[in-house]
Amino acid sequence: MRILFCTDGSNISFNAIKNFVNWSKEAVVDILCVIDWSFLPDSVSVENSDFALQCTNSADSILNIAESKLTSYGIKTGEKLKLCGSVVDSILEVCEKTPYDFIVMGSHGKKGMQKWLGSVSQEIAEAVEIPVYISKEANKQKDVLFAVDNSDISDAVVEKAIDSFDFSNKNIHLITVYETPDFLFLEGNIDSDWILDVQKKQETASYLLLNRFERIFQSNGIEVFQKDILQGVPASEIIKYSKNKNIDLIICGNKNHKRLSKFLLGSVSLRVLENSTSDVLIFK
Repeated sequence: MRILFCTDGSNISFNAIKNFVNWSKEAVVDILCVIDWSFLPDSVSVENSDFALQCTNSADSILNIAESKLTSYGIKTGEKLKLCGSVVDSILEVCEKTPYDFIVMGSHGKKGMQKWLGSVSQEIAEAVEIPVYISKEANKQKDVLFAVDNSDISDAVVEKAIDSFDFSNKNIHLITVYETPDFLFLEGNIDSDWILDVQKKQETASYLLLNRFERIFQSNGIEVFQKDILQGVPASEIIKYSKNKNIDLIICGNKNHKRLSKFLLGSVSLRVLENSTSDVLIFK
């Protein structure tokens, strides 16, 4: 595998790559550091200034430190890349030129207005077609959560994850979440037994779904540690489960949405990314 590791020299970014390699199979990691001049007005020219030289030297130092750290982690490093400009645009530019298997980056967990404007990691997760691994803190790299449903996306996500990652000696948590329609507006006009029957059928379908995915893992020599059926809003239930079970990594899929619906609602995977402290791996 060929990995693009994006770093700003922070411990958060180094935790991300350290967490990632404990899941992944053998990989070569290219290291990218971006000199962000995008905050400066267009009227300001810095290309040949002392400021530009200082930024370049800083980027070189970050790349050298990163290479040294990755080597100490036992990671095989490839190219060291340095670009100037918008962080998001620079990462996308590199990905267009090289067919990477994964992007790995840390997230500082912005809040308030910064969260509203969107973090770099979220923008990248939305923009690229390759899988993105995002980490906020160091963890024990032991418990992984797959949230599945009846869509083709879930099958593809599980297949790609099993093919790319080493899950030996890991705890696989397999969950599915079903939403119960709100029948309150029909109160007095609907049979409560009918509602219970609908819920019973949903539970049965969920049980069969989890068993099907468990067989997929077992056929690849991987035992499922725990299976659970949850009821409620998918993103909220995944976040609560990951917190209660101390999940280290959440693996999920992301389907492209129309711009307006994505802006108003957000996909499940991106809402999980925003609100969970677990590492998140998003497959498109």
